[in-house]
Amino acid sequence: MKNKRVYFDNSATTPVDPEVVQEMQPYFGSIFGNASSFHFFGREAGKALEDSRAKVAALLNAEPSEIIFTGCGTESDNIAIFGILNAYGKKGHIVTSKIEHHAVLYSCKRLEELGYEVTYLDVDKDGVVSVDDLLKAVKDNTLLVTLMHANNEVGAIQPIEEISVALKTINEKRKDKIYFHTDAVQTTGKIHIDVKKLGVDLLSLSSHKFHGPKGVGALYIKKGTNIAPVMFGGHHENGIRPGTENIPYIAGLAKALELANRRITDQNKHMLHLREKLKKGIIETIPEVIINGSNEKAVSSILNVSFNYIEGEAMLLKLDMEGVAASTGSACASGSSEPSHVLSAMCVDPVASQGAVRFSFSHQNTEEEVDYVLSVLPKIVESLRAMSPVWNTKKQGS
Repeated sequence: MKNKRVYFDNSATTPVDPEVVQEMQPYFGSIFGNASSFHFFGREAGKALEDSRAKVAALLNAEPSEIIFTGCGTESDNIAIFGILNAYGKKGHIVTSKIEHHAVLYSCKRLEELGYEVTYLDVDKDGVVSVDDLLKAVKDNTLLVTLMHANNEVGAIQPIEEISVALKTINEKRKDKIYFHTDAVQTTGKIHIDVKKLGVDLLSLSSHKFHGPKGVGALYIKKGTNIAPVMFGGHHENGIRPGTENIPYIAGLAKALELANRRITDQNKHMLHLREKLKKGIIETIPEVIINGSNEKAVSSILNVSFNYIEGEAMLLKLDMEGVAASTGSACASGSSEPSHVLSAMCVDPVASQGAVRFSFSHQNTEEEVDYVLSVLPKIVESLRAMSPVWNTKKQGS
């Protein structure tokens, strides 16, 4: 398997499923109309759009009118956050966490520049927020809570259902409702998403995280939610997201979600087996490693490991030379020399954080690929540690 490439970076993006490609094909050719046009070609495209909307809604246990299509998860997050606050038309308070994706964190930083107050919740050593801490953070002028469903670096699943129940109780006593948004980009297609069970008002997802095409996402907006557009130019998507809809990609998203939900139990079992096999192999063959986060409280697709006395970027280069793709964390933060904000929030030692590598799996990965990674990884670690003065001093003293 020496010349074969192994892709363990599925949290960054996934390969498009062949069935999804097949589903998209007609909308690049014979069914090409603008869904807003009244003639036959437009009606044909419009039917494809609404069929896809109905399919996504059913898979999320939502109403079709509660689903709008966007360009990506980041856009969905921005529409949710700024749309809610624009509708209020007044400054207020937002609660989020220190481990959010930059699509949320940078939005919150911008809101602070605009005069809003933001509370960034701490997380525990497993990367999970405390419900009690969140409730203590709520103020009389709190307008929005935005928390990710699962973290993109360590996979930590947040107590969304418990928080939604608590917020519902608070809202019963308030004039201004606190809206609840969750970024479910890392859980959609890996966990059955039931928006009614979760109890959220808004939920973001992105197609390319579950074997759909890049460049398309969706946003669930619960019926009755007071939200204003943040972009202008047309009536599309209930007036919330203007612009001609990307029918091929929307059809691809719907098909990808259908396939993911259909296979979800078997896929999770498979990914869990691969993750635990790789984790066990690393622990048994490489000294001085730290597993970041609690895999029991996380999605099955992510394993985050710190290799002490090594730079994560150097590890990635060496792995890539051996044909293995992984990452040091969020793909959106690649190129940054700063320690992971997620691991910092989890109080991981900064030195260990610099040596962190994220392996992320899909149902398309195999045991043979895990075996191959375990065959090259110890040698890579040994060669990099040989160049570390700290490691060599430690070895001499032991």
